[in-house]
Amino acid sequence: MIRIVLAEDQGMLLGALGSLLNLEEDLEVVGKARNGQEAVDLVHELDPDICIMDIEMPVMTGLDAAEELIDARCKVIILTTFARSGYFERARKAQVSGYLLKDGPSEDLANSIRTIMDGRKIYAPELVDLAFEEENPLTDREKEVIELIADGKTTDEIAQELYLTNGTVRNYVSIILDKLDVKNRIEAISKFKERGWFK
Repeated sequence: MIRIVLAEDQGMLLGALGSLLNLEEDLEVVGKARNGQEAVDLVHELDPDICIMDIEMPVMTGLDAAEELIDARCKVIILTTFARSGYFERARKAQVSGYLLKDGPSEDLANSIRTIMDGRKIYAPELVDLAFEEENPLTDREKEVIELIADGKTTDEIAQELYLTNGTVRNYVSIILDKLDVKNRIEAISKFKERGWFK
């Protein structure tokens, strides 16, 4: 029997997924979590074979939870609506065994679980295309700058925090806008978030 922990913050979806998986003779949902922290706790407590989780959950995201579970025996499958290259890149670094999209048929999920238990990895085909299509164009320093902008920091505050001059910060901002092909800071944050590039 393959023992599964499910993590999904939408109650109805959590219940429906659990019921569907329990219909399979060789699968058993042993725990349900409403956020990433609960998922991590349940994995440590129940030692399941598989943990299936959404990405955008309260308290701790599915990607944060996957990173926490990198050394666990349990295999992690991300099940999400978001086909974003940044999310996929981060999930791969966290060594998840699967990254599947919620709009796939339910029997695909059950078959993917069995395949993953046989030691293979499964990624939704759309994501593999995305991964080759678009990588984050910003350098580490530029990423630091955009993350501080997203935190609502002013040019002055960013300069102080990164030990740079205001002029250097303004240069970084204009390079970021140019690389992301956007007109202003708000569009830059929005595009960066949309691609799933925020850590």
